[in-house]
Amino acid sequence: MKNIGIYKVVAGIAVLCLLAAAWRICQDGIGHAGPFIITFFVMLSIAFRGSGLLKGFSYTLIIFAAVTTALYYPQHFIAVNGFKLAGLITPLLQLIMFGMGTSMGIGDFAGVIKMPKGVFIGVGSHFIIMPLLGFTIAKLSGFPPEIAAGIILVGCSPNGMASNVMSYLAKANLALSITITAVSTMLAPLFTPLLMKLLGGAFIKIDVLSMMWDIIKIVIIPIGAGIVFNKYLLKRASWLEKLMPLVSMFGIALIIVIITAAGRSSLLNIGFMLVLLMLIHNLSGYTLGYWAGRLFKMPERDCRTMAIEVGMQNAGLASGLAKGMGKIATVGLAPAVFGPLMNITGSLLANYWYRKPLKEVNNSTKTNSIHHN
Repeated sequence: MKNIGIYKVVAGIAVLCLLAAAWRICQDGIGHAGPFIITFFVMLSIAFRGSGLLKGFSYTLIIFAAVTTALYYPQHFIAVNGFKLAGLITPLLQLIMFGMGTSMGIGDFAGVIKMPKGVFIGVGSHFIIMPLLGFTIAKLSGFPPEIAAGIILVGCSPNGMASNVMSYLAKANLALSITITAVSTMLAPLFTPLLMKLLGGAFIKIDVLSMMWDIIKIVIIPIGAGIVFNKYLLKRASWLEKLMPLVSMFGIALIIVIITAAGRSSLLNIGFMLVLLMLIHNLSGYTLGYWAGRLFKMPERDCRTMAIEVGMQNAGLASGLAKGMGKIATVGLAPAVFGPLMNITGSLLANYWYRKPLKEVNNSTKTNSIHHN
């Protein structure tokens, strides 16, 4: 009960900060409301930790607080003592991907043999639907070429680990989700640069071989090292298993802050429209992914998996590739917006499906028992 009281007090402080921010905006404009808005997001994040229903959004609110801080005080996140913080993006991503590898094993690829149809449809849908959606949205956006190319880059990226968490929460087919993520990630060095050259080449110059090497360096080598570490050493270092998710969350937050600070002027000009277009991209991915599953007569659990696997991208990798191109402040903006956004929509979708019974599963079970009899 004491804890509940503390969370209520923190929620009250969040409300007061929101009111103070509104008052400051009315008096002096939004440029002077920064400290109150930042504190509002931090306090609300802590308050959400006390609710079973809202707990999953706590990290996203911390991301909002971090992004707001970067928008108000960008000078602190561009360089420190002459060192450009953008230089941290690649090593941070490598660390995150190593953490992803430590949670994987050779068994994660076994689904290719056990569920070949689902894996083929999932990976195929992912690398067809999202790149084409990205290209269409980029063409219609009217954004400068480099920012538009960032939208396509998000679409050409593989799945992220977040999709596995959402599939678990949505009562989807977790084994299929893990296999699709693993396979699409391993295919990324080939598919992402080629798709980017085909679709994004009209907007900016794409060096396919350089991008392939960046993906191998950022994703494949660290994940491979993580898998080896998981197989031979992790049992002796169980503390690392608990630490890596926290390191990953901190790393993603820092990457988003660095990109936000670098691209602040562009974000202030096109921020709302970019958020709207990224939301359309993400939601269209869920919808078309789900109906791709229905088209191939997959069970409801697998259709949910398709929706999540198609709609959720490895935005961190897209950010790393933008850094590799030397265009973190432009090409990197769409991934920085897409990442937090997909976690919000993914959580909402997973919570909705968690509460919706899987009728088709029951029906298929009955059908199988009839056939057996």
